[in-house]
Amino acid sequence: MCDYSIMAMQSRLATEGDELAAHRFASGSVGLVSAADLECWRGSRPEGAWACFKSLFRTCVDPAPVVCIAPGARLRVHDIPKWIRDSYSVDQNETVTFTQISAEANRYRDAIMFENRRTMLVQHLHEAQRLDVLCLPSDFDRVQPEEEFPRVVA
Repeated sequence: MCDYSIMAMQSRLATEGDELAAHRFASGSVGLVSAADLECWRGSRPEGAWACFKSLFRTCVDPAPVVCIAPGARLRVHDIPKWIRDSYSVDQNETVTFTQISAEANRYRDAIMFENRRTMLVQHLHEAQRLDVLCLPSDFDRVQPEEEFPRVVA
C-alpha cells in the first residue's frame, strides 16, 4: 500500500481514475501523489537566486497526501524512460499491476509488475513519472448483491 518510509505522512487511498505522479520525498523515498498536487507544489517552488535565498528561511513541505494503492490495482504508466524500457523490455506506455515484494530482500516493498511479469520497485520511477489508476482490486472482485441470487426456502 505505502512503503513504511512514507507511512507517517498524510495519506489517502487511491480511487479509480486518479492521475498520479511519482515524487521523491525529503526522506529519499519515492511515493505516489496526485499529479495535480505535484504540479501545484512544483509551481510554488522559488525561481531565481533571490527567491531561492529567501526560501531557505521558510519550511518547504512535500506535496501531500501520499496516495496508497492496494496490491492488485491496475495502473497505466506513461512515458517510461528509455533506460527502464530497455532494462525491463517494455513499451513507452504500459499497463501494470501494483504489487508488494518481500521486505526481507529489500528495504522497500511497493512495486509494479509489467505485463511480461517483470517487477520493478516504485523507488525506480523517475520524478513526476505519470500513472493512472485504471482499476482497483475490489472493482474486478465484486460479487453481485445478495438480492439478485435466488433464495432457497426449506
